[in-house]
Amino acid sequence: MLAPVSRPVVVVVDDDAAVRSSLAFSLDLQGFDVSTCESGEALLSRALPAGGACLVLDERLPGISGMEALRQLRQRDVTLPAILITSHPKPDLRAAAAAAGVPIVEKPLIGDALMTSIRRALTG
Repeated sequence: MLAPVSRPVVVVVDDDAAVRSSLAFSLDLQGFDVSTCESGEALLSRALPAGGACLVLDERLPGISGMEALRQLRQRDVTLPAILITSHPKPDLRAAAAAAGVPIVEKPLIGDALMTSIRRALTG
């Protein structure tokens, strides 16, 4: 008897319900289990998988930013790979993301840049 194959998990954090819904639909079609949050605070209050998962964080969230949510997760020793999504990132955000080892995928999310980053994060 074969063991069930678990699908990698992508946790999408975005305050725009339409973005969350469309990313969840698209990622599900690509073979991922998807969990969504509407804010950094909601992400911080959630139990996260220990591995086999990736975070996709919008930078501009109500309350704490995506980078701040990630900083707090790192303080809690959550080491899941993360990807930051945002439009028009400023040089200081690029520098902070690079220092944290977090790629930035710019909005609008056209093409396969996000999917490529997710697959790279989950395999690397």
